Amino acid sequence: MHKKFVLNIVSRVQMIVCMIMTIPLLWAIADDPHSKETISFIVTILLGLFVSCIVFWNVRMDTEDYERLNAKDGLAIVGLSWVCLSAFGALPLYLSHVVSNYTDAFFEIVSGFTTTGATIFIDVEALPRGILFWRSLTHWLGGMGIIVLYLTLLPVVSKNDFQLFKAESPGITVERVEPRIKETAKMLWTVYVLLSVVETILLMLGKMPFFDALCHTFGTMATGGFSTKNASIGAYGPYIQWVITFFMFLAGVNFMLHYQALRGKIGQYFRNEEFKWYLFLAVVSIFIFTVVLHLNSIVSSPLRTAAFQTFSVMTTTGYVTADFDIWPQALRFILIVLMFIGGCGGSTGGGMKVIRFFLSLKIALRSIMQALFPNAVLPVRFNKAPQADRIVSSVLSFFVIYIALFFLGTIVMTITERCDLVTAFSASIACLSNIGPGLGKVGAVGNYAWISNPGKWFLSFLMLAGRLELYSILVLFIPSTWHK
Repeated sequence: MHKKFVLNIVSRVQMIVCMIMTIPLLWAIADDPHSKETISFIVTILLGLFVSCIVFWNVRMDTEDYERLNAKDGLAIVGLSWVCLSAFGALPLYLSHVVSNYTDAFFEIVSGFTTTGATIFIDVEALPRGILFWRSLTHWLGGMGIIVLYLTLLPVVSKNDFQLFKAESPGITVERVEPRIKETAKMLWTVYVLLSVVETILLMLGKMPFFDALCHTFGTMATGGFSTKNASIGAYGPYIQWVITFFMFLAGVNFMLHYQALRGKIGQYFRNEEFKWYLFLAVVSIFIFTVVLHLNSIVSSPLRTAAFQTFSVMTTTGYVTADFDIWPQALRFILIVLMFIGGCGGSTGGGMKVIRFFLSLKIALRSIMQALFPNAVLPVRFNKAPQADRIVSSVLSFFVIYIALFFLGTIVMTITERCDLVTAFSASIACLSNIGPGLGKVGAVGNYAWISNPGKWFLSFLMLAGRLELYSILVLFIPSTWHK
Protein backbone atom coordinates (compact mmCIF):
# COMPACT_ATOMS: atom_id res chain seq x y z
CA MET A 1 0.00 0.00 0.00
CA HIS A 2 1.23 3.50 -0.85
CA LYS A 3 0.61 5.05 2.57
CA LYS A 4 1.31 8.65 1.58
CA PHE A 5 -1.10 8.41 -1.32
CA VAL A 6 -3.80 6.85 0.86
CA LEU A 7 -3.45 9.51 3.57
CA ASN A 8 -3.48 12.26 0.93
CA ILE A 9 -6.82 11.17 -0.48
CA VAL A 10 -8.34 10.49 2.96
CA SER A 11 -7.43 14.03 4.03
CA ARG A 12 -9.10 15.46 0.91
CA VAL A 13 -12.29 13.53 1.60
CA GLN A 14 -12.24 14.73 5.21
CA MET A 15 -11.99 18.35 4.03
CA ILE A 16 -15.06 17.96 1.83
CA VAL A 17 -17.20 16.48 4.60
CA CYS A 18 -16.04 19.16 7.08
CA MET A 19 -17.23 21.84 4.65
CA ILE A 20 -20.56 20.04 4.19
CA MET A 21 -20.95 19.98 7.98
CA THR A 22 -21.52 23.75 7.83
CA ILE A 23 -25.08 23.01 6.64
CA PRO A 24 -26.28 21.47 9.94
CA LEU A 25 -24.25 24.20 11.67
CA LEU A 26 -26.54 26.76 10.02
CA TRP A 27 -29.60 25.00 11.46
CA ALA A 28 -27.97 25.06 14.90
CA ILE A 29 -27.12 28.77 14.58
CA ALA A 30 -30.67 29.56 13.48
CA ASP A 31 -32.03 27.94 16.65
CA ASP A 32 -29.42 29.27 19.10
CA PRO A 33 -26.01 30.64 18.05
CA HIS A 34 -24.65 30.17 21.59
CA SER A 35 -25.85 26.62 22.24
CA LYS A 36 -23.63 23.61 22.94
CA GLU A 37 -24.88 22.22 19.66
CA THR A 38 -23.55 25.20 17.68
CA ILE A 39 -20.21 25.17 19.50
CA SER A 40 -19.82 21.41 18.95
CA PHE A 41 -20.22 21.80 15.18
CA ILE A 42 -17.77 24.70 15.03
CA VAL A 43 -15.16 22.81 17.06
CA THR A 44 -15.58 19.66 14.95
CA ILE A 45 -15.31 21.55 11.65
CA LEU A 46 -12.21 23.48 12.73
CA LEU A 47 -10.56 20.38 14.19
CA GLY A 48 -11.35 18.32 11.09
CA LEU A 49 -9.99 20.98 8.73
CA PHE A 50 -6.88 21.47 10.87
CA VAL A 51 -6.04 17.75 10.99
CA SER A 52 -6.82 17.31 7.28
CA CYS A 53 -4.63 20.25 6.27
CA ILE A 54 -1.73 19.03 8.42
CA VAL A 55 -1.94 15.54 6.90
CA PHE A 56 -2.39 16.87 3.36
CA TRP A 57 0.57 19.25 3.71
CA ASN A 58 2.87 16.52 5.00
CA VAL A 59 1.95 13.93 2.35
CA ARG A 60 1.85 16.10 -0.77
CA MET A 61 2.19 14.05 -3.94
CA ASP A 62 3.27 14.72 -7.50
CA THR A 63 1.00 13.90 -10.43
CA GLU A 64 3.20 10.96 -11.37
CA ASP A 65 2.79 9.45 -7.90
CA TYR A 66 -0.98 9.18 -8.33
CA GLU A 67 -0.54 6.91 -11.33
CA ARG A 68 0.64 4.15 -9.01
CA LEU A 69 -2.83 3.79 -7.46
CA ASN A 70 -3.77 0.11 -7.38
CA ALA A 71 -6.69 -2.02 -6.15
CA LYS A 72 -5.18 -2.42 -2.66
CA ASP A 73 -4.80 1.36 -2.36
CA GLY A 74 -8.39 1.86 -3.49
CA LEU A 75 -9.78 -0.51 -0.88
CA ALA A 76 -7.64 1.02 1.87
CA ILE A 77 -8.64 4.58 0.92
CA VAL A 78 -12.34 3.75 1.01
CA GLY A 79 -12.13 1.80 4.27
CA LEU A 80 -10.00 4.39 6.09
CA SER A 81 -12.09 7.30 4.77
CA TRP A 82 -15.29 5.84 6.15
CA VAL A 83 -13.72 5.02 9.52
CA CYS A 84 -12.15 8.48 9.86
CA LEU A 85 -15.31 10.29 8.76
CA SER A 86 -17.35 8.31 11.27
CA ALA A 87 -14.87 9.14 14.03
CA PHE A 88 -14.98 12.88 13.27
CA GLY A 89 -18.68 12.86 12.43
CA ALA A 90 -19.50 11.54 15.89
CA LEU A 91 -17.92 14.54 17.64
CA PRO A 92 -20.93 16.94 17.37
CA LEU A 93 -23.13 14.40 19.15
CA TYR A 94 -20.53 13.81 21.86
CA LEU A 95 -19.47 17.42 22.39
CA SER A 96 -23.07 18.69 22.51
CA HIS A 97 -23.83 16.10 25.23
CA VAL A 98 -26.86 14.63 23.41
CA VAL A 99 -25.21 11.26 24.12
CA SER A 100 -23.56 10.16 27.35
CA ASN A 101 -20.42 8.63 25.82
CA TYR A 102 -18.39 8.57 22.60
CA THR A 103 -19.34 4.96 21.83
CA ASP A 104 -22.99 5.93 21.43
CA ALA A 105 -22.02 8.88 19.23
CA PHE A 106 -19.82 6.71 17.01
CA PHE A 107 -22.50 4.01 16.71
CA GLU A 108 -25.14 6.57 15.73
CA ILE A 109 -23.02 8.25 13.06
CA VAL A 110 -21.74 4.95 11.63
CA SER A 111 -25.40 3.97 11.42
CA GLY A 112 -25.98 7.24 9.57
CA PHE A 113 -23.13 7.07 7.06
CA THR A 114 -23.76 3.39 6.32
CA THR A 115 -27.49 4.14 5.84
CA THR A 116 -28.40 1.57 8.49
CA GLY A 117 -30.75 3.66 10.62
CA ALA A 118 -30.12 1.74 13.86
CA THR A 119 -30.43 4.29 16.65
CA ILE A 120 -29.64 4.59 20.34
CA PHE A 121 -32.06 7.50 20.83
CA ILE A 122 -35.33 6.77 22.59
CA ASP A 123 -36.80 10.24 22.02
CA VAL A 124 -35.52 11.70 18.73
CA GLU A 125 -38.07 14.52 18.86
CA ALA A 126 -36.17 15.96 21.84
CA LEU A 127 -32.96 16.35 19.80
CA PRO A 128 -31.93 19.80 18.51
CA ARG A 129 -32.49 20.41 14.79
CA GLY A 130 -28.81 20.68 13.93
CA ILE A 131 -28.12 17.20 15.30
CA LEU A 132 -31.24 15.78 13.63
CA PHE A 133 -30.22 17.26 10.31
CA TRP A 134 -26.64 15.98 10.62
CA ARG A 135 -27.88 12.45 11.34
CA SER A 136 -30.04 12.52 8.22
CA LEU A 137 -27.41 14.23 6.08
CA THR A 138 -24.93 11.45 6.85
CA HIS A 139 -27.49 9.10 5.30
CA TRP A 140 -27.61 11.11 2.11
CA LEU A 141 -23.83 11.38 1.85
CA GLY A 142 -23.27 7.69 2.52
CA GLY A 143 -26.10 6.54 0.28
CA MET A 144 -24.55 7.41 -3.06
CA GLY A 145 -21.05 7.22 -1.62
CA ILE A 146 -18.56 9.62 -0.09
CA ILE A 147 -15.77 8.65 -2.46
CA VAL A 148 -18.15 9.00 -5.42
CA LEU A 149 -18.90 12.52 -4.16
CA TYR A 150 -15.15 13.19 -3.92
CA LEU A 151 -14.67 12.06 -7.53
CA THR A 152 -17.54 14.34 -8.56
CA LEU A 153 -16.31 17.50 -6.85
CA LEU A 154 -12.51 17.45 -7.07
CA PRO A 155 -10.20 17.34 -10.11
CA VAL A 156 -9.25 13.94 -11.49
CA VAL A 157 -6.41 12.44 -9.49
CA SER A 158 -5.24 9.97 -12.09
CA LYS A 159 -6.40 7.62 -14.80
CA ASN A 160 -6.68 4.99 -12.04
CA ASP A 161 -9.58 6.75 -10.28
CA PHE A 162 -11.66 3.75 -11.30
CA GLN A 163 -10.04 1.81 -8.44
CA LEU A 164 -11.62 4.22 -5.93
CA PHE A 165 -15.01 4.11 -7.63
CA LYS A 166 -14.94 0.31 -7.78
CA ALA A 167 -13.96 -0.09 -4.11
CA GLU A 168 -17.02 1.82 -2.85
CA SER A 169 -19.69 0.90 -5.43
CA PRO A 170 -22.16 -1.85 -4.49
CA GLY A 171 -22.71 -4.83 -6.76
CA ILE A 172 -20.61 -7.49 -8.49
CA THR A 173 -19.52 -5.27 -11.38
CA VAL A 174 -19.08 -1.54 -11.90
CA GLU A 175 -20.78 0.03 -14.88
CA ARG A 176 -19.78 3.23 -16.62
CA VAL A 177 -22.34 5.55 -18.19
CA GLU A 178 -19.52 7.75 -19.49
CA PRO A 179 -15.97 6.87 -20.63
CA ARG A 180 -14.40 8.87 -17.78
CA ILE A 181 -15.17 7.71 -14.26
CA LYS A 182 -15.52 11.33 -13.09
CA GLU A 183 -18.36 11.86 -15.57
CA THR A 184 -20.02 8.65 -14.41
CA ALA A 185 -19.84 9.87 -10.80
CA LYS A 186 -21.36 13.20 -11.84
CA MET A 187 -24.24 11.51 -13.65
CA LEU A 188 -25.03 9.29 -10.66
CA TRP A 189 -25.06 12.23 -8.25
CA THR A 190 -27.16 14.24 -10.70
CA VAL A 191 -29.84 11.54 -10.75
CA TYR A 192 -29.59 11.21 -6.97
CA VAL A 193 -30.06 14.95 -6.40
CA LEU A 194 -32.89 15.19 -8.94
CA LEU A 195 -34.89 12.38 -7.31
CA SER A 196 -34.23 13.91 -3.89
CA VAL A 197 -35.58 17.29 -5.01
CA VAL A 198 -38.72 15.69 -6.47
CA GLU A 199 -39.41 13.69 -3.31
CA THR A 200 -38.89 16.74 -1.08
CA ILE A 201 -41.42 18.71 -3.12
CA LEU A 202 -43.97 15.88 -3.03
CA LEU A 203 -43.59 15.50 0.74
CA MET A 204 -44.10 19.24 1.22
CA LEU A 205 -47.24 19.04 -0.93
CA GLY A 206 -48.46 16.58 1.69
CA LYS A 207 -48.05 19.37 4.28
CA MET A 208 -44.84 18.00 5.74
CA PRO A 209 -42.61 20.87 7.00
CA PHE A 210 -39.53 21.66 4.87
CA PHE A 211 -37.09 20.48 7.57
CA ASP A 212 -38.88 17.15 8.02
CA ALA A 213 -39.29 16.73 4.26
CA LEU A 214 -35.53 17.12 3.74
CA CYS A 215 -34.64 14.72 6.55
CA HIS A 216 -37.07 12.06 5.37
CA THR A 217 -35.95 12.47 1.76
CA PHE A 218 -32.36 11.88 2.85
CA GLY A 219 -33.46 8.77 4.71
CA THR A 220 -35.55 7.50 1.79
CA MET A 221 -33.22 8.07 -1.16
CA ALA A 222 -30.26 6.75 0.82
CA THR A 223 -32.39 3.87 2.16
CA GLY A 224 -31.28 4.97 5.62
CA GLY A 225 -34.24 5.19 7.97
CA PHE A 226 -33.50 7.98 10.44
CA SER A 227 -36.69 9.91 11.13
CA THR A 228 -37.47 13.13 12.99
CA LYS A 229 -40.44 11.43 14.67
CA ASN A 230 -40.51 8.80 17.39
CA ALA A 231 -43.21 6.92 15.48
CA SER A 232 -41.15 7.08 12.27
CA ILE A 233 -43.37 7.31 9.16
CA GLY A 234 -46.27 5.95 11.22
CA ALA A 235 -46.64 9.54 12.46
CA TYR A 236 -47.84 10.62 8.99
CA GLY A 237 -50.90 9.93 6.87
CA PRO A 238 -51.50 7.71 3.82
CA TYR A 239 -50.29 10.24 1.22
CA ILE A 240 -46.86 10.62 2.86
CA GLN A 241 -46.55 6.87 3.30
CA TRP A 242 -47.32 6.19 -0.37
CA VAL A 243 -44.84 8.84 -1.56
CA ILE A 244 -42.08 7.37 0.60
CA THR A 245 -43.00 3.83 -0.51
CA PHE A 246 -42.58 4.82 -4.16
CA PHE A 247 -39.21 6.48 -3.61
CA MET A 248 -37.96 3.58 -1.50
CA PHE A 249 -38.77 1.38 -4.49
CA LEU A 250 -36.77 3.71 -6.77
CA ALA A 251 -33.86 3.86 -4.33
CA GLY A 252 -33.59 0.07 -4.38
CA VAL A 253 -33.06 0.05 -8.16
CA ASN A 254 -29.70 0.36 -9.93
CA PHE A 255 -29.18 4.11 -10.48
CA MET A 256 -27.64 3.39 -13.88
CA LEU A 257 -31.13 2.30 -14.99
CA HIS A 258 -32.61 5.57 -13.70
CA TYR A 259 -30.02 7.49 -15.70
CA GLN A 260 -30.89 5.53 -18.84
CA ALA A 261 -34.61 6.15 -18.19
CA LEU A 262 -34.02 9.92 -17.91
CA ARG A 263 -32.37 9.71 -21.33
CA GLY A 264 -35.55 8.18 -22.73
CA LYS A 265 -34.52 4.53 -22.52
CA ILE A 266 -37.25 3.39 -20.12
CA GLY A 267 -37.24 -0.08 -21.63
CA GLN A 268 -33.85 -0.71 -20.03
CA TYR A 269 -35.65 -1.48 -16.78
CA PHE A 270 -37.35 -4.56 -18.18
CA ARG A 271 -34.31 -5.68 -20.15
CA ASN A 272 -32.45 -5.97 -16.87
CA GLU A 273 -32.85 -9.38 -15.23
CA GLU A 274 -31.96 -8.11 -11.76
CA PHE A 275 -34.70 -5.45 -11.89
CA LYS A 276 -37.28 -8.03 -13.00
CA TRP A 277 -36.38 -10.31 -10.08
CA TYR A 278 -36.45 -7.33 -7.71
CA LEU A 279 -39.93 -6.38 -8.91
CA PHE A 280 -41.11 -9.99 -8.78
CA LEU A 281 -39.94 -10.47 -5.18
CA ALA A 282 -41.59 -7.22 -4.14
CA VAL A 283 -44.93 -7.98 -5.79
CA VAL A 284 -45.10 -11.52 -4.39
CA SER A 285 -44.15 -10.34 -0.88
CA ILE A 286 -46.71 -7.51 -0.95
CA PHE A 287 -49.43 -9.93 -2.10
CA ILE A 288 -48.66 -12.45 0.67
CA PHE A 289 -48.40 -9.76 3.36
CA THR A 290 -51.63 -8.09 2.26
CA VAL A 291 -53.64 -11.33 2.28
CA VAL A 292 -52.32 -12.52 5.66
CA LEU A 293 -52.68 -9.10 7.32
CA HIS A 294 -56.23 -8.79 5.98
CA LEU A 295 -57.29 -12.28 7.10
CA ASN A 296 -55.87 -11.71 10.58
CA SER A 297 -57.20 -8.13 10.83
CA ILE A 298 -53.82 -6.97 12.17
CA VAL A 299 -53.76 -3.53 10.55
CA SER A 300 -56.43 -1.18 9.19
CA SER A 301 -54.79 -0.74 5.75
CA PRO A 302 -53.25 -4.09 4.76
CA LEU A 303 -52.13 -3.12 1.23
CA ARG A 304 -50.48 0.15 2.22
CA THR A 305 -48.80 -1.41 5.24
CA ALA A 306 -47.66 -4.43 3.23
CA ALA A 307 -46.23 -2.30 0.41
CA PHE A 308 -44.49 0.08 2.79
CA GLN A 309 -42.88 -2.57 4.99
CA THR A 310 -41.90 -4.75 2.02
CA PHE A 311 -39.94 -1.97 0.35
CA SER A 312 -38.66 -0.63 3.67
CA VAL A 313 -37.11 -4.01 4.55
CA MET A 314 -36.15 -5.12 1.05
CA THR A 315 -34.39 -1.85 0.22
CA THR A 316 -32.97 -1.87 3.78
CA THR A 317 -34.43 1.56 4.51
CA GLY A 318 -35.80 0.63 7.91
CA TYR A 319 -38.71 3.07 8.18
CA VAL A 320 -41.72 1.63 9.99
CA THR A 321 -45.46 2.22 9.99
CA ALA A 322 -46.39 -0.89 11.97
CA ASP A 323 -44.90 -3.21 14.57
CA PHE A 324 -44.06 -6.16 12.31
CA ASP A 325 -42.57 -7.98 15.29
CA ILE A 326 -46.12 -9.04 16.28
CA TRP A 327 -46.98 -10.32 12.79
CA PRO A 328 -47.44 -14.08 12.20
CA GLN A 329 -44.25 -16.15 12.17
CA ALA A 330 -44.47 -16.83 8.43
CA LEU A 331 -44.45 -13.10 7.63
CA ARG A 332 -41.55 -12.49 9.99
CA PHE A 333 -39.61 -15.25 8.26
CA ILE A 334 -40.22 -13.63 4.86
CA LEU A 335 -39.00 -10.32 6.28
CA ILE A 336 -35.77 -12.01 7.42
CA VAL A 337 -35.26 -13.45 3.92
CA LEU A 338 -35.80 -10.00 2.39
CA MET A 339 -33.24 -8.58 4.85
CA PHE A 340 -30.64 -10.97 3.48
CA ILE A 341 -31.45 -10.28 -0.18
CA GLY A 342 -31.61 -6.48 -0.08
CA GLY A 343 -31.84 -4.16 -3.09
CA CYS A 344 -30.25 -4.18 -6.53
CA GLY A 345 -26.57 -3.75 -7.26
CA GLY A 346 -25.79 -0.11 -8.01
CA SER A 347 -28.60 1.09 -5.72
CA THR A 348 -28.35 2.72 -2.33
CA GLY A 349 -29.88 -0.39 -0.73
CA GLY A 350 -27.92 -2.82 1.41
CA GLY A 351 -28.05 -6.58 1.83
CA MET A 352 -26.42 -9.19 -0.38
CA LYS A 353 -28.07 -7.63 -3.45
CA VAL A 354 -30.63 -9.31 -5.70
CA ILE A 355 -28.06 -10.11 -8.37
CA ARG A 356 -25.83 -12.05 -5.95
CA PHE A 357 -28.75 -13.93 -4.45
CA PHE A 358 -30.05 -15.21 -7.78
CA LEU A 359 -26.60 -15.85 -9.19
CA SER A 360 -25.95 -18.00 -6.12
CA LEU A 361 -29.11 -19.97 -6.87
CA LYS A 362 -28.08 -20.38 -10.51
CA ILE A 363 -24.61 -21.53 -9.48
CA ALA A 364 -26.14 -24.09 -7.11
CA LEU A 365 -28.48 -25.31 -9.85
CA ARG A 366 -25.57 -25.60 -12.26
CA SER A 367 -23.65 -27.77 -9.79
CA ILE A 368 -26.62 -30.15 -9.62
CA MET A 369 -26.91 -30.30 -13.42
CA GLN A 370 -23.14 -30.78 -13.70
CA ALA A 371 -23.43 -33.85 -11.46
CA LEU A 372 -26.06 -35.29 -13.83
CA PHE A 373 -24.19 -34.34 -17.01
CA PRO A 374 -20.46 -34.25 -16.15
CA ASN A 375 -19.30 -33.42 -19.69
CA ALA A 376 -21.84 -30.67 -20.35
CA VAL A 377 -20.75 -27.02 -20.64
CA LEU A 378 -23.21 -25.11 -18.51
CA PRO A 379 -22.38 -21.40 -18.21
CA VAL A 380 -24.06 -19.29 -15.54
CA ARG A 381 -26.04 -16.59 -17.34
CA PHE A 382 -27.39 -13.26 -16.17
CA ASN A 383 -29.02 -10.74 -18.49
CA LYS A 384 -28.61 -13.47 -21.14
CA ALA A 385 -24.82 -13.19 -20.96
CA PRO A 386 -22.54 -15.95 -19.61
CA GLN A 387 -20.74 -14.88 -16.46
CA ALA A 388 -16.97 -15.21 -16.26
CA ASP A 389 -15.45 -17.63 -13.77
CA ARG A 390 -14.06 -14.60 -11.94
CA ILE A 391 -17.62 -13.33 -11.33
CA VAL A 392 -18.84 -16.74 -10.18
CA SER A 393 -15.92 -17.06 -7.77
CA SER A 394 -16.54 -13.52 -6.49
CA VAL A 395 -20.22 -14.23 -5.81
CA LEU A 396 -19.48 -17.44 -3.92
CA SER A 397 -16.71 -15.79 -1.89
CA PHE A 398 -18.97 -12.89 -0.95
CA PHE A 399 -21.76 -15.27 0.04
CA VAL A 400 -19.48 -17.33 2.31
CA ILE A 401 -17.93 -14.27 4.02
CA TYR A 402 -21.34 -12.63 4.41
CA ILE A 403 -22.86 -15.67 6.10
CA ALA A 404 -19.74 -16.11 8.26
CA LEU A 405 -19.98 -12.49 9.50
CA PHE A 406 -23.69 -12.95 10.16
CA PHE A 407 -23.04 -15.99 12.35
CA LEU A 408 -20.12 -14.27 14.05
CA GLY A 409 -22.34 -11.28 14.82
CA THR A 410 -25.00 -13.58 16.27
CA ILE A 411 -22.44 -15.30 18.50
CA VAL A 412 -20.96 -12.00 19.69
CA MET A 413 -24.42 -10.64 20.54
CA THR A 414 -25.36 -13.71 22.56
CA ILE A 415 -22.08 -13.48 24.49
CA THR A 416 -21.88 -9.72 25.11
CA GLU A 417 -25.60 -9.06 25.60
CA ARG A 418 -26.87 -12.47 26.77
CA CYS A 419 -30.03 -11.80 24.77
CA ASP A 420 -32.44 -14.23 23.16
CA LEU A 421 -31.48 -15.83 19.86
CA VAL A 422 -34.08 -13.93 17.78
CA THR A 423 -32.75 -10.59 18.99
CA ALA A 424 -29.13 -11.72 18.48
CA PHE A 425 -29.43 -12.93 14.90
CA SER A 426 -31.80 -10.15 13.80
CA ALA A 427 -29.49 -7.47 15.25
CA SER A 428 -26.60 -9.09 13.40
CA ILE A 429 -28.34 -9.21 10.01
CA ALA A 430 -30.02 -5.82 10.53
CA CYS A 431 -26.60 -4.17 10.95
CA LEU A 432 -24.74 -6.25 8.37
CA SER A 433 -27.46 -5.60 5.77
CA ASN A 434 -27.76 -1.94 6.86
CA ILE A 435 -31.46 -2.20 7.70
CA GLY A 436 -31.71 -0.87 11.26
CA PRO A 437 -34.77 -2.40 12.93
CA GLY A 438 -34.82 -6.16 13.36
CA LEU A 439 -36.88 -8.43 15.58
CA GLY A 440 -37.12 -8.91 19.32
CA LYS A 441 -35.50 -6.21 21.44
CA VAL A 442 -34.23 -4.38 18.32
CA GLY A 443 -37.62 -4.58 16.59
CA ALA A 444 -39.79 -1.89 15.07
CA VAL A 445 -40.66 -0.36 18.45
CA GLY A 446 -37.24 -0.99 20.02
CA ASN A 447 -33.77 0.47 19.57
CA TYR A 448 -30.09 -0.24 20.26
CA ALA A 449 -29.65 1.89 23.41
CA TRP A 450 -29.59 -1.14 25.72
CA ILE A 451 -26.65 -2.81 23.99
CA SER A 452 -23.29 -2.73 25.81
CA ASN A 453 -20.32 -0.75 24.50
CA PRO A 454 -18.47 -3.84 23.17
CA GLY A 455 -21.66 -4.89 21.38
CA LYS A 456 -22.06 -1.45 19.80
CA TRP A 457 -18.46 -1.41 18.56
CA PHE A 458 -18.88 -4.81 16.94
CA LEU A 459 -22.20 -3.85 15.36
CA SER A 460 -20.52 -0.68 14.07
CA PHE A 461 -17.95 -2.91 12.40
CA LEU A 462 -20.75 -4.98 10.82
CA MET A 463 -22.46 -1.84 9.53
CA LEU A 464 -19.27 -0.60 7.88
CA ALA A 465 -18.49 -4.03 6.44
CA GLY A 466 -22.01 -4.38 5.04
CA ARG A 467 -22.10 -0.92 3.43
CA LEU A 468 -18.64 -1.27 1.86
CA GLU A 469 -19.35 -4.76 0.49
CA LEU A 470 -17.05 -6.41 3.06
CA TYR A 471 -13.65 -6.09 1.40
CA SER A 472 -12.84 -2.40 1.97
CA ILE A 473 -13.17 -2.92 5.71
CA LEU A 474 -11.78 -6.45 6.01
CA VAL A 475 -8.55 -5.57 4.17
CA LEU A 476 -7.72 -3.13 6.97
CA PHE A 477 -7.30 -6.13 9.29
CA ILE A 478 -4.88 -7.95 6.95
CA PRO A 479 -1.22 -7.16 7.79
CA SER A 480 -0.08 -7.37 4.15
CA THR A 481 -2.38 -4.44 3.31
CA TRP A 482 -0.04 -2.11 5.20
CA HIS A 483 3.05 -3.30 3.37
CA LYS A 484 4.22 -1.40 0.33
